Amino acid sequence: MRLTCFATNTPGRPIAELELRHRLRARAEDRIRAARATGLRNLPLKRMAQNRVWLEIVQIGLDLLAWMPMLALAGEAILWEPRRLRLRLLSTAGQLVTTGRRRILRLARHWPWTSHITAALG
Repeated sequence: MRLTCFATNTPGRPIAELELRHRLRARAEDRIRAARATGLRNLPLKRMAQNRVWLEIVQIGLDLLAWMPMLALAGEAILWEPRRLRLRLLSTAGQLVTTGRRRILRLARHWPWTSHITAALG
């Protein structure tokens, strides 16, 4: 059995509405944590215009990280945080081979997450 509890000082609202509000806030906090892990922790450039470009790039990366699990991943990989995605999927070494007008991506067989990558590409 799973029990959850939260405390609030909001009077006069039904429990279901309060729980929905609480769950939506938790999802927003997850997105903020992912943004910090993706590059929003600090602004690395000196000028404001350059930092605006940095923020746009971070936003593009966050959009890709939000859509990739929904569109390409399955199973436990859907729940991976950005750090784990970078380690297991995005930093995978591979070799791109061109032969007979076809391009083939060769991944190491010993890499534990090769099956996740081939399932996402297939």
